[in-house]
Amino acid sequence: MARIWRGRTLPDKADAYERYNYEAGIKPLIEKALGVQTFREDTPTHSEFVTMSYWESVEAMAAFTGGDPQSIHHLDRDKEFLIELPKGVQVLRILSSHGMVGGS
Repeated sequence: MARIWRGRTLPDKADAYERYNYEAGIKPLIEKALGVQTFREDTPTHSEFVTMSYWESVEAMAAFTGGDPQSIHHLDRDKEFLIELPKGVQVLRILSSHGMVGGS
């Protein structure tokens, strides 16, 4: 199972948010999920961050979120950085995976 979160910052806040998100959000996620990938796309108007975490089951996801696997636990400083707070995440079944899907 994959859980996909998306958030956007203004360009001048992107580097600081990347560091903050890793320390406050990604590190704890790494301890619970089977795997985690983070992505960033920079445009002239915003930077989009995407976090994909991989889970054994929806139940494992629900245990992490405290109930609803699609609910979001916003980080303490998300309001300071994000253009708008995301209202939910995507939860997808992984049908297949081929080749090297990891990053550096």
